[in-house]
Amino acid sequence: MDSGRSDAELIAAHAQGDTSAFAELTARHRDRMWAVALRTLRDPEEAADAVQDALISAFRAADRFRAESAVTTWLHRIVVNACLDRIRRRKTRPTVAMPQEGGENVSNSDLQALADKRDHMAERELRMDIGEAMGTLPENQRAAIVLVDVEGYPVADAAVMLGVAEGTIKSRCARGRAKLAVQLGHLRNRSTDAVVGGSAEGTSARADSPP
Repeated sequence: MDSGRSDAELIAAHAQGDTSAFAELTARHRDRMWAVALRTLRDPEEAADAVQDALISAFRAADRFRAESAVTTWLHRIVVNACLDRIRRRKTRPTVAMPQEGGENVSNSDLQALADKRDHMAERELRMDIGEAMGTLPENQRAAIVLVDVEGYPVADAAVMLGVAEGTIKSRCARGRAKLAVQLGHLRNRSTDAVVGGSAEGTSARADSPP
């Protein structure tokens, strides 16, 4: 249950021995921490472990929190650092096997299900393409883009989380975006091909941006 206390009040209460305060703080921020970890690591098990590591670190370090930044910024800096530590230790990235489609003995009643499945697979392929492209970025660029472009943090907050200057965050994002534009250029071509191949008279569609 939410007691209505602010994050700073919960941290202070935890440091003073309130056994429920940190659990409340965790419940409040865990989903956002998980999202950051998952998008940075691209592996649910690794992300879960990184969040767990971060929460343990935060639990132990809470009495040293000095309110120089927002509690959420402090927590996310810890989880980002936990993710970067794991990336540095993990030199190989797992591959995700695509499910096999069986096309034999398909009745008319199964056609819609197969169409839906293909749509889901196309969406999954798109996510995999983006995830793989993110995986090619240096870890510092990936972390900056996840925080600023994906999670929507201001550059100033991302700079605090990563412990670097704001200009460094801007530079890392710019370089990462340039690399992603190259890596994901085929998505623009795919979108254009789909419009050319499937357009009908009187129908227009924009193909000047990736889906």
